This record gives sequence, C-alpha cells and structure tokens, in this order.
Amino acid sequence: MNSAAEHGADGEAHRTLAQKLDHLFETVTAKDQKAPSHEDVATAINIAAGERAISGTYIWQLRTGRKTNPTKKHLEALARYFGVSPAYFLDNDQAQRIDEQLALLQALKESDVRNIALRAHGLSDSSRQTLAGVVSHLRKLEGLADDPGPQNSDV
Repeated sequence: MNSAAEHGADGEAHRTLAQKLDHLFETVTAKDQKAPSHEDVATAINIAAGERAISGTYIWQLRTGRKTNPTKKHLEALARYFGVSPAYFLDNDQAQRIDEQLALLQALKESDVRNIALRAHGLSDSSRQTLAGVVSHLRKLEGLADDPGPQNSDV
C-alpha cells in the first residue's frame, strides 16, 4: 500500500481509500483479537447481501491501493460491515470525525479506561479538569502523545 497521504488544496494530508480501509481493519477489532481476513469480511458482506457482492481479493486490492475506484455498492457494503457511514470513504472531514469516535470506542473497550470514565461522571467541571490534568501529566511521564481527541468540557 502507498503510505503517503494525498494532500488537499488546504495543504492538509488526506488519507487514501486504501489507508482508510486499512485503518478500519486495524481499529474495529478488539485489542486481543486479530483483524478479520479479507475473506472473512467478504463472506460476511455476501451473507448480509444474500448474493456474491464482493470478493476477498477485491477487498485486498482496495486495501492495498491496487484498486482505487470502487462502486457505490461496494463502499456501502464495506461501510455497513465496519459500522461507519459511507461518507467515511468519501469525505475527509467525516472520516476524521468518525476516526475520533472510533478511537474513543477503542479506549472504552478497555475496562479500566471505561471504569475511569464512569467514575468521573458527576464530578464538577473543576474536578474533571483536575483529573484531565493528572492524565495529561501521566501521559507525558510515560512518553505518550497528548490526547488527539477534541477538548470538550462535556466529556
């Protein structure tokens, strides 16, 4: 797969269809599970469609960038399988928003992270800001990047 992202008129890097599809394969599975195979995805899509709608080979070609112009039907089927809007593949702003939501869902799959989030519910704004500061400090100590998610006092 081509690892270089395309650049839009605004100079921002935009991921290719292959990069977005690869990201879904890697993100939508649980941490302790391996990503589904291309054949697994094709089989699930074909069963849901009640017909042979897509092949594992074609999904592999899309994921590796060997094919770059799928039909609307294929994009819709892939989006449905991964539980995202078809706009994920077509609109970079939508893809970014969906990726942020997927990152949150991935984090919440970890029971300790979910427990921290649930215990923070009901705390005052001041207490939540203090907690966020502690988490930021711990991330720095462990050499982790700052949280890329949106900063929102409603979280």
